[in-house]
Amino acid sequence: MERWRNKVAIVSGASSGIGAACARSLVLAGLQVVGLARRQQRVEQLRDELQTAEQRQRLHALRCDIRQETEVVEAFRWARDQLGGVHVLVSNAGVMATTELSGAENTSAIRETIETNIMGGVYCVREAFQTMKQQRVEGLPEGEQGEGVGAAGELGCGMQEGHVIIINSVAGQQVPNLGPQLPSLNIYPATKFALRAMQEIYRQEFQRHKTRVRVSTISPGIVDTDILPAQLQGVIKEHMPMLSSMDVADAMLWILSTPPNVQVQNITIKPQGEKF
Repeated sequence: MERWRNKVAIVSGASSGIGAACARSLVLAGLQVVGLARRQQRVEQLRDELQTAEQRQRLHALRCDIRQETEVVEAFRWARDQLGGVHVLVSNAGVMATTELSGAENTSAIRETIETNIMGGVYCVREAFQTMKQQRVEGLPEGEQGEGVGAAGELGCGMQEGHVIIINSVAGQQVPNLGPQLPSLNIYPATKFALRAMQEIYRQEFQRHKTRVRVSTISPGIVDTDILPAQLQGVIKEHMPMLSSMDVADAMLWILSTPPNVQVQNITIKPQGEKF
């Protein structure tokens, strides 16, 4: 992780759960972290809970609704102007609706899920990549700063390393059957299947531009966060094992710690004893 020290990471959905755990872990690893959230005050509270003044100075709270493209563009512009760029993106923000896919008058809930889980990620990854591919290694001669392959065959000669990590779900690999007694997962698994396909498209596109930007997904099983609808909270917490948000944050740190030549496609982690 030493090579990431003082680099800039953006974490979406940083106000609670997995996003908050990832933001905190990145700060403790020595990165400058921009936490995006609609509930900006929750990120500010997370910053206030950090132990040292240096750590608190490394966490920046920005209000951003990732469903709004203009807000995402402005947040990444702020990171470029104030912190010098973006080196790591943890695309984490997500929601789960409380409706049925075939239910009456469900358009608003279904649309919110798609706009958050898919389009919000599209906006964030796009803005991160557009910044990452322009960042150059300081001290190289001007002729070695362009796109392309170096003398040793290395992709992105002169480019800085970047990494996009998308928080997915095991629901993007197989649709869980919760049975008729529990609420429907509606459009949620479909959005997670989309993220799985998007990760591979991003990998191909990042290679097409001959960059040093990698893209990985983390697909956890059930995690103890507030994304679960109220109808599921009591049943799952009482009867099913769950991961903690820090378990996912630890997986994120491991991905970042792998050598630059290693492309981690996906990590699937489940709580021991999970039935799905």
